[in-house]
Amino acid sequence: MILVTASKVVVEPGAYADAFAVADGRVVANGPLDLLRERYPDADVLDFPHDVVVPGFHDAHIHLGMASEDLLHLDLSPDAAPSLGALVAAIGADAAKAPAGAWIRGSRYDDAKMPEGRVLDRWDLDEVAPDHPVLVLHVAGHWGVMNSVALGLAGITDESEPPPGGDYGRDGSGHVNGVLYERALFDVAYSSASRAGQTVVPASTRADKLVGLGRALEKWHAAGLTSICDALVGPDEIGLFSDAKDAGLLTMRTGFLVGAEHYEMVRKLDFRSDLGDEWLRFVGVKAFVDGAIGGRTCLLDDPGEHIHGIQATATKDLHELVRTVHGDGRVIGVHANGDKAIRIVLDAYEAAQAADPRPGLRHRIEHCSVVDDDILRRMKDIDAMALPFASYVHYHGGKLIDWYGEERVSRMFAHRSFLDAGVTVAASSDYPCGPYEPLVGMHSMVTRRGFDGVEIGPSQRISAAEALAMYTVNAAVTVGGKDPTGRLTPGGLADFVVLSADPLTSPDVSSIDVRATYVGGNCVFAV
Repeated sequence: MILVTASKVVVEPGAYADAFAVADGRVVANGPLDLLRERYPDADVLDFPHDVVVPGFHDAHIHLGMASEDLLHLDLSPDAAPSLGALVAAIGADAAKAPAGAWIRGSRYDDAKMPEGRVLDRWDLDEVAPDHPVLVLHVAGHWGVMNSVALGLAGITDESEPPPGGDYGRDGSGHVNGVLYERALFDVAYSSASRAGQTVVPASTRADKLVGLGRALEKWHAAGLTSICDALVGPDEIGLFSDAKDAGLLTMRTGFLVGAEHYEMVRKLDFRSDLGDEWLRFVGVKAFVDGAIGGRTCLLDDPGEHIHGIQATATKDLHELVRTVHGDGRVIGVHANGDKAIRIVLDAYEAAQAADPRPGLRHRIEHCSVVDDDILRRMKDIDAMALPFASYVHYHGGKLIDWYGEERVSRMFAHRSFLDAGVTVAASSDYPCGPYEPLVGMHSMVTRRGFDGVEIGPSQRISAAEALAMYTVNAAVTVGGKDPTGRLTPGGLADFVVLSADPLTSPDVSSIDVRATYVGGNCVFAV
């Protein structure tokens, strides 16, 4: 038994207490410290006299399996590779150390932040790695770039036709330039989403991926994360998480959505939504309709000149999948960024509910980025849940206006509109596609200002208490967990974060430091 106290204890968004008591990984009481001392005289006291304790942060849509692989390879984010020249040099240096034929991989490349003003292509990579297959993943995760050796291994030539739901980039002469969009990338690089069941790009060994998983959890705990939902896994990722749990390495409460390509496995093994325990739990099934915001491949009613919209799953196929998953009593989360894509998803959800009413079976719309009043009304009517990006305003800044226009960005990542419409909405980073730090996400939602200072859709601002709820109580609802998280109230899991200041009153939430993170009353990070 321990009593936890601090200069302030936020037991849930907007509510404070002096302290709370923890036994066997759960909160058993909260209230005045003197009363708790009387009630539990033998309890140890964990005191943070200069800090603030809040419930543990929960990211409702993130990618632990993907991060476990990516963190074994090159970091090509703008911080690590601020130009195409620096990026290509990093690829070349890695290739020089690797045996001929070994894959060279990197992730988090962001073309919008490269000073050269153009997209990386196969020929850039060929110059520094002519004898190695190379894959560079864009930060949005929905397109990537391969060099000529990798394209050859994938069987992609100038004459190749892209797969349904995907596309190949080409130069002015019609030659494939190495850029693979959507399904064209998924089928060769992501085992969790590949329709072929195997990929050209080899996954790392299980032992290596456990190392990568440890690196991801270390980073995420340091940001205050205690729970997540991995929004796209396959059998390999489920095995990875299970091995980590058995070895005592899974210190993050982890829910997951299984890629639709693996749905027959889900049916065969009879996974039910919420199957599992407080550490590892099946949440539902994942499908895609369109592409990415940052990758500019989302499906919009009015795309404009900057958007290369792609429908990743045919409407007929989506309806069939939703009808099957819904009929089986399982939750489905469909990735839909653009307003046109969201309407396609809602059509499928409404049809499934009309044909087979299942009150209480609440489906998710992943990202749900561009909305309007009609979309909000329809979501409310069927009790669908929204998982918009929390930190994209901060990360992309003024580029969002360049790509989508002032009017449309006022309807993007619409946390205010979701709340006002009574739609359940929770925060997500979609890391590695966006910053994983919840305090950055909270600051982004509260201020609606980019890293560059540009104001993005200020009408969608929310309060600090609402932003904290997005990462705590609201996020817990979206995974349907039986074990209460997001509140430091009796019966809840004792997951909490120690912060240097109160996020409900601080003028700059992003400047707050995470001092320590506890899961089940155990410290998993401390400065």
